[in-house]
This record gives sequence, C-alpha cells and structure tokens, in this order.
Amino acid sequence: MIDQALIFLRDEVNTYIHTRTNATNVEVKLSKIVNDLGKYAFQDDSIALTIFNLQEDHIFKAQIPEFTYVDGQHLRREPELKFILHAMFAANFVNYDEAWKAISLILGFFQSHPVFQSEEYPALPVKIGKLTIELETLGVEQLNQIWAYMGAKYLPSVAYKIRMIVVQDEFVAAIQKPIINIKTNIHNK
Repeated sequence: MIDQALIFLRDEVNTYIHTRTNATNVEVKLSKIVNDLGKYAFQDDSIALTIFNLQEDHIFKAQIPEFTYVDGQHLRREPELKFILHAMFAANFVNYDEAWKAISLILGFFQSHPVFQSEEYPALPVKIGKLTIELETLGVEQLNQIWAYMGAKYLPSVAYKIRMIVVQDEFVAAIQKPIINIKTNIHNK
C-alpha cells in the first residue's frame, strides 16, 4: 500500500508541475536522498520524494479482530494497521531559485489538494480509499536532525504527513466453525 500511495502522489504532483510550467524536464522521483557513497541519490534539476519516518496511527487503531462469515466458515483477521507517512520533497537544482520555485509548486499543489479520495481520483487504488496531506512544520533543530539522519546536506525541501495508509494482510488468521445455536437458561436451580 505504501508504494501505491507514493506512486499516486508522485504522478499527481508531476502532472500538476507539468501543467503549470509546461516543462517536462522537471520531475518528482521516488528516491532516497543519499546513496551508499554519500552522494545525492537523485539527479540535478529534479525533486526527490522520500519517506523519513513511518508512524503507526494509534488514534484510529482497531483493537478487535475482524470477523466475517464466508461459505459457511467463520473467518478471523487481525486488525488492520494504520500508518502516517512522514514524507519529504527535496529539490536538487543547480540554480537555487529554481529549487524554491519547485518547492513553491509543491506547496501550492497540496494547498489546493489536501485530500484525495478514490471516487474522485481513479488512479488512487480503491484499497487506499482516502489520503489526507498535512504540511509538517519542522523547527530548525528538527530539520538539522532529519538531514543528518539521512546523511545529507540541506536542500530546499518541504515535509508532509500523509494519512491514512492501511495495511491488512490477506491471510486469514483463523477459520472457525460458525455459532449456530445459542442456549440460555433463565431458571436458577
């Protein structure tokens, strides 16, 4: 699910940038920021979309397994996991002003598109259903820690929280016989 959500967002942002600028050479790519050699892992004059943290959403966490009745069998699945992705768009441009122009386009896109629903966006997989995008305001110290954690020098960038990525294994945890009869005794003997 995470990969599908990122691909969807990448494609939507690219369409927006290409429509706004008529430039096909500027593109958002799914990429880590730094490669194993300590160099930027994405090309000059491009934008990287990367995840710098994955957080379980405890507010909407289901506590009870899901039970369904299929073909005479009582199926049990463990509760789905719900995640918040902390994503960053980082612009690596030779011209510094072009990097901030690209970041401004991304800010504008998500300001005008804070919610994506599969009913309105056919490219968004139905299993995802809905994504909400929230600007994540990071302090200078937090930014310093994140860039150091990634092993890179700061680039013009913006961070977002992406909610709600749901992960549900298709594997059935248990198959049980259905409850057919319920007996009660209301007399005390």
